[in-house]
Amino acid sequence: MEGHSVALKQLVEKLELENCTPEISIEEIHITQADVNRPALQLAGFFDYFDSGRIQIIGHVENTYMQQKGIEYSVSMMKRIMAGSEETAKPPCIIFCREIMIEQQFKDLAVEFQVPLLQSKKATSYFMAELIRWLNGALAPSCTMHGVLVDIYGEGVLIMGESGIGKSEVALELIHRGHRLVSDDVVEIKRVSDSSLIGMAPDITRHFIELRGIGIIDAKSLFGVESVRNEKEINLVIKLEEFDKEQEYDRLGLEEQYIEFLGNKVVCHSIPIRPGRNVAIICESAAVNHRQKKMGYNAALELYNRVTNNLAEKSKKNN
Repeated sequence: MEGHSVALKQLVEKLELENCTPEISIEEIHITQADVNRPALQLAGFFDYFDSGRIQIIGHVENTYMQQKGIEYSVSMMKRIMAGSEETAKPPCIIFCREIMIEQQFKDLAVEFQVPLLQSKKATSYFMAELIRWLNGALAPSCTMHGVLVDIYGEGVLIMGESGIGKSEVALELIHRGHRLVSDDVVEIKRVSDSSLIGMAPDITRHFIELRGIGIIDAKSLFGVESVRNEKEINLVIKLEEFDKEQEYDRLGLEEQYIEFLGNKVVCHSIPIRPGRNVAIICESAAVNHRQKKMGYNAALELYNRVTNNLAEKSKKNN
């Protein structure tokens, strides 16, 4: 996740946090790590392996410990936490959960070291889970691909191909058939885990489709909110390509083909385009077939087993 960052202001707005140190500007502060830390050991004086560059979370346990140790001791420990170290930067912020009252001495330290103190009403464990989930998405490695992303029967299908081959027209037909558009023309892909890629549309083109000869249409306005969604996990890639009679295309599907995005592999089908082929129905069938395979049923393997068994039975009769 190196090289990615998210503005602290965005985090404050998204998770509805209160800035308890308005004297500190949060406009220019950025978060670069998705990991967070509850500094219980640091408050006890153990600073070995302390990564001060993470968001620090103060919960009921940490607050109770500081109350028992007294304000003078607590201020000295908070000062070391806020100061950071030569190896790591100071914390982008410190968040107090459960509406814990923040001592004025802590606020004075925060202003001195320019570390914002934020407050949440939520329980610590619940808030941390929500925070980490949001940070993992916001800081995930990303790339941009040319294509169309559609939710077909719950499967995220990324339709790719050369410009003008008919991707947007396929997406329009799929919307008419009750499926949902995620993005047309440009798809932003984020790697949120080793097995998950999330696709979404850029803000400026969200819900719009470009149709050559007609222009730009708004799918959400024309077909209703049930015809669009903001993001979807990419489960399958379909590559549209001009039909080439010299090329051999997979007719059984016994072996899966894959395409790689950001280090993650996704099943990929190459679909030849020629007059008379209903590509929308082919995309539907590919999505349902992919879903069946995930549920443990492989039609190609079933056919292969039937043929093999049939040949074996004939061989026995002949012998």
